[in-house]
Amino acid sequence: MAYPTLTMRKIREVLRLHFDCGFRQREIARAVGTSPTTVGQYVRRMQRAGLSWPLSATLSDDELEARLFPPPPQVEGQRPEPDWPTVRRELSRKGVTLDLLWNEYKAEYPDGYAYTWFCTHYNRWANSLPLTLRQTHAPGEKLFVDYSGDRIAIIDAATGEIREAELFVAVLGASNYTYAEATWTQQLPDWIGSHVRAFEFIEGCPEIVVPDNLKSGVHKPSFYDPLINRTYGAMAAHYSITVLPARSGKPRDKAKVEQGVLLVQRWILARLRKQRFLSLAEANRAIADLLGGLNSKAFRKLPGSRRSAFEELDRPALRPLPALAYQYADWKIARVGIDYHIELIGHYYSVPHRFAREQVDVRYTTSTVEIFHRGKRIAAHAKSERRGAHTTLTEHMPANHQAVTGWDPQRLRNWAASIGVHTAAVVAHLLGGRQHPQQAYRTCLGVLRLAKDYGNERLEAACSRAIDLKAPSYRFIVSTLKNGLDQQPSPVAVQTDLPLTHANVRGPNYYH
Repeated sequence: MAYPTLTMRKIREVLRLHFDCGFRQREIARAVGTSPTTVGQYVRRMQRAGLSWPLSATLSDDELEARLFPPPPQVEGQRPEPDWPTVRRELSRKGVTLDLLWNEYKAEYPDGYAYTWFCTHYNRWANSLPLTLRQTHAPGEKLFVDYSGDRIAIIDAATGEIREAELFVAVLGASNYTYAEATWTQQLPDWIGSHVRAFEFIEGCPEIVVPDNLKSGVHKPSFYDPLINRTYGAMAAHYSITVLPARSGKPRDKAKVEQGVLLVQRWILARLRKQRFLSLAEANRAIADLLGGLNSKAFRKLPGSRRSAFEELDRPALRPLPALAYQYADWKIARVGIDYHIELIGHYYSVPHRFAREQVDVRYTTSTVEIFHRGKRIAAHAKSERRGAHTTLTEHMPANHQAVTGWDPQRLRNWAASIGVHTAAVVAHLLGGRQHPQQAYRTCLGVLRLAKDYGNERLEAACSRAIDLKAPSYRFIVSTLKNGLDQQPSPVAVQTDLPLTHANVRGPNYYH
């Protein structure tokens, strides 16, 4: 049955405006939002149906529709024609083909049309639909990228657990030359790595990469000005390419990769469905073997294959790869502390002291850490895995802090030992009392330099008193010296002899 362009409510309104109000067809068309031709068609259908105005109050919408739009007369001996809109809708489902739909049609109508007639008439009907833009791709211009909705299963050899890997697909616009690989996730590191390997596979750089609006690539989708992920943008700048995301909900913008994904699913995943893989590398080796066959497979309607088209069209037009492949980097926003260090994965890196308390951008790879302030790089360090430690450059320190550089725990211990055992004990306690020994250097220097003002003997006595009173700190020691308390007897009685008959004392006979 053919369905009317307007709802039955609007058709009734067309008839009312024509018969009751006497409006012209053009005026009615403007009122209901259709064309004058359609208005005239509905009036003529009413007349052919033998209906008169006003319509009967008992005539329902379904009955009116059946009278206005009767089914075409069935010619005796005529075969039933398929419902082409249903065929088109079913073809949009994954894995459904014209061959499958024809078999279902023949099962329902054994006397129905043959397969060739079925395909020919469907294509003729489909070509009568509203036209869509036929995209023409210049050689070397665009690389379309996307993930397959279907995944590949990989078995953990140790536990037997099955984990599903994602399938990344890239297709060149002019030649349809296709690249595919399995990755564990769609997260940013895997997304960037797949692009780098795709560029190496095609041995060059396209002008434009067309991704979907995946979060790893597009931070904020927009029809006019999409915001590209910062790391993705840095990779694009490294290869001097432009990222042009497809519009949201517009798969025709990347029809090449949509077809490429479908082809990879049928040509690669379908062939691997019975194989068992124990690692990602093993799965990628199998994908690479089948990928060679896919790119070498002859076109159905055109001469050559994807590989020959690539060699002829895309390869000469691609720009050369840079000398070094892009190294993946993460970005982080950090706040510089009052000690002019930023924290990154538990380690602390210095910046020039004038940037204390400022917000900075941190770019880090597996080997380097770069710190930027308002787009300008202010510091760079080798990446360290030592959690809780500091990486500090002398030139980043203020002048008064540079005065304590060049010191290490052993040097401080040696200086303290030259003064006395109690001073050495205090310095050892101060160094061991901080999570980072460097944080105690200035305190130790403050204690040791008291010997310059008060002498070694008085400092040693003050440190002894601090230990006795369990207050081995710089504040207590300097207060003791200022008030002369180091020259007074210790308030704690000192035990000079041990009871040799104690049960825990072995005695001299134990060693004979």
